Amino acid sequence: MSSTAINNQQYNKAKLWEIGFFALNNTATNLYLFILAFVSYYAAGIAGIAVVIISTILMSMRIFDGISDPIIGYLVDKTEGKFGKFRPFMIIGNIILATSIIVLYNVTHLIPESFRLVFFILIYAVHIVGYTCQTAVTKAAQTVLTNDPKQRPLFAIFDGIYNTLLFTVGQIYVASYLIQKHGDFNMGLFTELNTLAIILAGVFTILAAIGISSKDKKEYFGLAEATVQTKFRDFWPILKNNKPLLKLVVAVTVDKLAFSMLRHAVVVVMLFGILIGDYALSGTISMITIVPTLLITFWAVAKARKTGMKKAFLFSTWIALGAFATLIGMFLIIDGSTISMSSIGIATILFIVLYTLAMGFGQVPSTLVNPMIADVSDYETSKSGRYVPGMIGTMFSFIDKLVTSLAPAIVGFAVAIIGFKDAFPTVTDVLTPELKAVTIVLAFGIPALALLVSGLIMTRYELSAEKMQEIQASIAEKKSVNTVEEHKIAN
Repeated sequence: MSSTAINNQQYNKAKLWEIGFFALNNTATNLYLFILAFVSYYAAGIAGIAVVIISTILMSMRIFDGISDPIIGYLVDKTEGKFGKFRPFMIIGNIILATSIIVLYNVTHLIPESFRLVFFILIYAVHIVGYTCQTAVTKAAQTVLTNDPKQRPLFAIFDGIYNTLLFTVGQIYVASYLIQKHGDFNMGLFTELNTLAIILAGVFTILAAIGISSKDKKEYFGLAEATVQTKFRDFWPILKNNKPLLKLVVAVTVDKLAFSMLRHAVVVVMLFGILIGDYALSGTISMITIVPTLLITFWAVAKARKTGMKKAFLFSTWIALGAFATLIGMFLIIDGSTISMSSIGIATILFIVLYTLAMGFGQVPSTLVNPMIADVSDYETSKSGRYVPGMIGTMFSFIDKLVTSLAPAIVGFAVAIIGFKDAFPTVTDVLTPELKAVTIVLAFGIPALALLVSGLIMTRYELSAEKMQEIQASIAEKKSVNTVEEHKIAN
């Protein structure tokens, strides 16, 4: 076939609303991620589980989450029924998520103390299975949604908007409304927060299922009939031989570990509530930075569509690294309490600008990662003939979660070292030199180091814009040849 003919048929495009709707699948699971950021306060303050123990449990559960990923990914790849490959896992996963949250927060503290810890672990494990079912689809279904290099990054725009709104409005809702209404992290707060999250996540999941429905069909699954059959034992060979996957996994994972700590509810309390002295400011700053953050996301996606996702990833990484490094120097020099919206000075303006650049550009790699995983999956299909988006997506998640599982443990042990062994720091605690040092390290130091490592790795990432055009042309040509051969056999 001529290159022109191949180029005319190599792209499976989606309608803009389909991309927008499907991106809500990630928002639905991120709602649960957001509300569980506060689970430490429930476990320690209401269920009576010690700080170090709950931190260790959350780390262990994150590891279990990673272990369950390849199993679910394998099942996704093997599924093909009346309702497609992806939608059943989305719906079932969301039902499990909602049910487990209701049980976890309403029953755990009522269980006899001797069985409370075991019960918490079991219900949390069930929750993780549901979370894995739904999140596996976000990565895997990118391959059928669209393979157009100009269109695939558009997912990141919708995802970026939704998640910016979620984490910004969510933090305002908790810090400026729920805390003011309920006085502290108590059952009234958790009931109100969780109820809203469950309802919104259910609606988002239904819309996402509608968005992917026209593409959740066999004709969009890799090379269709000619796709190489894969067994569970093929996980390791795929991971070992797919160099772009390895590099992307390591680069994004270290980023996610750092930002998991930065967004950890305890670190937010330490930064805004203690170091700066105004916890409600966390919501205000988030509201101020929401528009600039969205503009940064739009710019990054526009750059990704023009020059490829690798270049957008790297540029954003270096900008965020510079911002975090400057924030470290700033807080080593100034008194955090001078940052205030009631008397706006140079310190306040500088903090807002640097924090916006750090968070805005820092979240770009994570925003781009889902369409980039689809690129890696297409690379595997082109190279080996295997269509295994579920396995590749969950391999990424497996390694990602093993590393990011360290976040709650690092936070827990860090505060325990400076004396907070029985309870986490709260807005009522007084700032000490030790608390200031730990806050700066957790909020800015570790993110800066992670971005440096991530950037150095991604400079050697193979899947440039030009390389992806070659890959899509190769897949289109193989599909065309397979179709011709199947037609000959049929006749």
